[in-house]
Amino acid sequence: MAIDLYWGSGSPYAWRVLLALEFKGVPYTSHVLQFSKQEHKSPQMLALNPRGRVPVLKDGDYVVFESLAVLYYLDLKYPSPPIFGHTPEEAGVIMRVICEFQAYAEREATSIMAAVFAKTPNLPAADLTAAMHAVASEARTIEGRLSKSNWIVGESFSAADMVIFPSIQLLVRALNRPESRDLSSRFLPLATNYPALDRWIARVEALPGYERTYPPHWRDTHG
Repeated sequence: MAIDLYWGSGSPYAWRVLLALEFKGVPYTSHVLQFSKQEHKSPQMLALNPRGRVPVLKDGDYVVFESLAVLYYLDLKYPSPPIFGHTPEEAGVIMRVICEFQAYAEREATSIMAAVFAKTPNLPAADLTAAMHAVASEARTIEGRLSKSNWIVGESFSAADMVIFPSIQLLVRALNRPESRDLSSRFLPLATNYPALDRWIARVEALPGYERTYPPHWRDTHG
C-alpha cells in the first residue's frame, strides 16, 4: 500500500517524519500543504486529523499523526533500519533523550523561533533571554553526547537525531537573523561554541535523501 504524507514546509515536526522515511527508504507520496492558505485545516485534512495539524501519515487505510507516534509506527511497521535502537536498553536511552529534549528545551526553542519569525514578538526580552539560557544549557548536554559518538545516541542515526535536528536547524535560522543579534552570541557560531553539534549537522545533511526533506520555501526565500 502506498504511504501518503501530508506536511508543511518549515514544520519541525513534519521534518522529523521526512527524515525517518528517507532513512528507512520507504516509498511515499509527498503532499506539501500551504499554511498561508490554511490547507492543513481543510475538510479533507480535518477528516484525517481533527486537530488540523501536520504531519499526517496515511498508510493504506491507517492514519497516524503526532510526529513521535508516526516515528514509532514507522519503526514497527518498517523495522529496517531501526530508529529506536537494536535493544530494549538502546530504545530506552533514545526515548529518554527525546523526553529530555522535549521537557527542557523544545518549548523554549519554539518560543524563541516564534518571537523572531513573528512580526510582533510577544515575549518580553527577559523571557527570551531565559529561554535562550535553557536552550544553550540543553545544547551543552547534547554537545557532550556528540563529543563521544557520531550520533546523539551511540553510533547509529536514530529517532533522537530526527526529533532534535529540525529544531536546531530552525533555531539557527532564527538566530542568524539581524534582529536576533543580542540573543545569538550565546549560541552562534556553532563551529566555535558547539563544534561537535556543528559536525553532527553536517553528518545529517550528508545522509542520502536529505535534500528531499529540506524545507522547500527555504530554497526560495531568505526569510
